[in-house]
Amino acid sequence: MTDTMTLNDAMALQPTWLMVWINILLLGAFILPLALLIWKQSRVAGLLTLLASAIAGMSINMLFNSMGYVKLLGLPHLVFWTPLLVFLYFQTKRPDMPAWPRRIMFVVMGVIAISLAFDFVDVARYILGERTPEFADFIIERY
Repeated sequence: MTDTMTLNDAMALQPTWLMVWINILLLGAFILPLALLIWKQSRVAGLLTLLASAIAGMSINMLFNSMGYVKLLGLPHLVFWTPLLVFLYFQTKRPDMPAWPRRIMFVVMGVIAISLAFDFVDVARYILGERTPEFADFIIERY
């Protein structure tokens, strides 16, 4: 890996299925939460989701810049999205929550939960000693 490779460059080298998943993740973590801002009852949930996702994204970028494309990049999702998932769950149980924001929150929670499952496995593998950057050989050949 060279100093000129960005996180976006590294992600662009990933398999197609992962790029599709990243787009679904962006939809669930950044675009759908914007819709939650429409209803008064779901505005806090929308803002907190956007804030947690933005902070996690910036943290992932900082980790990439210091460590490269390693399995530990999922750690910010675990830190910021796990409590968010619990918060959103309780928001869906509010009796005053309209049906559409509740539905949107369920989709957001589903996307985040799937991501957290991947992230938990990746972070655990990193902690257990798997420290080789993802797709290291392919990235080295390309750059």
